[in-house]
Amino acid sequence: MTGTRAAWAALGGDPALLSRVEPVVRAGVLPARLPVRELARACVGGCALAAAELAAARTGRAVPRVRVDDGAVAAAFTSERQLLVDGREPVNFAPLSGFWRTGDGGWVRTHANYPHHRAALLAALGLSADSGDSADSVDSVAARIAERPAVDVEDAVYAAGGLAVALRTPEEWAEHPQGAAVAERPLLSRERIGEGPARSLPALTGDPLLPASGLRVLDLTRVIAGPVATRTLALLGADVLRIDSPRLPELPDQHADTGFGKRSATLDLARRADLRTFDELLAGADVVVTGYRPGALDRFGLAPLALAERRPGIVVARLSAWGDYGPWAGRRGFDSLVQVASGIASAEGSPERPGALPAQALDHGTGHLVAAAVLRSLTEAMAGGGTWGVSLTLAQTAHWLTGASLGGAPGDASEGAPEGASEGEDSTCPTDDASPWLAETDSPLGRLRHALPPVSLAGGPDNWSRPPGRWGTDTPEWR
Repeated sequence: MTGTRAAWAALGGDPALLSRVEPVVRAGVLPARLPVRELARACVGGCALAAAELAAARTGRAVPRVRVDDGAVAAAFTSERQLLVDGREPVNFAPLSGFWRTGDGGWVRTHANYPHHRAALLAALGLSADSGDSADSVDSVAARIAERPAVDVEDAVYAAGGLAVALRTPEEWAEHPQGAAVAERPLLSRERIGEGPARSLPALTGDPLLPASGLRVLDLTRVIAGPVATRTLALLGADVLRIDSPRLPELPDQHADTGFGKRSATLDLARRADLRTFDELLAGADVVVTGYRPGALDRFGLAPLALAERRPGIVVARLSAWGDYGPWAGRRGFDSLVQVASGIASAEGSPERPGALPAQALDHGTGHLVAAAVLRSLTEAMAGGGTWGVSLTLAQTAHWLTGASLGGAPGDASEGAPEGASEGEDSTCPTDDASPWLAETDSPLGRLRHALPPVSLAGGPDNWSRPPGRWGTDTPEWR
């Protein structure tokens, strides 16, 4: 349990509680050269243990045992690929999102799933926004990128408001100013950022055991990592209300995957009436989770210290790709791009072509760590009060994956049974079939086949209380 121990320590948890974790190790899941399986297991284990700790604080009983099954973890970490909507497979990457060969013999990866990012990419390359995603536009993009060095493409696309990252080796990333800045920081930051009374939460009753019941979470996140965090809090009983701008609609399949357990509403915070509605929601919130690039929401009074002043006792969790430090502090980013910049794609690939992890593990891992950090902060607020701030980045999770503290190393795809595996459990049970950890649910979006939640504690929930509804159609109010 090297990785789980490291994650729990980063969360500030009591090491004695690690004895409550029961791992089920399955060979063959999430195969990679880097220790992806250990990272996934550690992030989910830390989250489940944080949930169990909060449950114990609210029941006055012993911390429930938690079970971390590699099969469930692997299915959840690939949830966007496990999803079926009325039997249809999801669309996860648009034609203009992917690897491209550059003029200096290198590679660059683009992300153009959203229309505004696709338009920015085309503009940076001097192509018409009307090009769309046709085969001709793919060929045109390839030809334009093939004329230029990788770093030039990276700089030009970012300058235009798009997303493109040059492939770097781990050594090149370590020498890059942003890589060096990431390496100087811990896996996550969780600190008391203001005063606040000791949090009083009612005793838990009923079945299943829901550690986050009665808590209200404002979800200001997009794409995978942030929505995974809030989806997890919803599983554990929180009333999660996701707020999006009506001018930035979500991708339908992405919403279907990460919208379980939540409600979804739209507010344009640039409009006075909508901002007033948002402020009313904030007045009743216990947790705010943001997933936009650093500083993007500050003008609405949503910087952590501003929130601490406006709402003493709240937990503020921030998630970004690169962090709020270093030369890339203002840049947008996604899991696939962080893999390319940080050397992961180089380590997982070959001299002929870059590779990728078997899952969007930076997204899913970071999302579970965000939820864990929120839960731990709530437990500590019950004991000693305070306003808590949490900060995580995909780049820091990537640095953890490529380091030595997970108990693996590049090129080591075989991990033994973790320390502390329970007697009698088959700790080497292989699986390449996710079906035991999938379910089918009817929803307003159609019949969904989806991954079940991997966070499991004795007496706790085994599925979400509600399927995703239609994006942006809920009323922006608390239940």
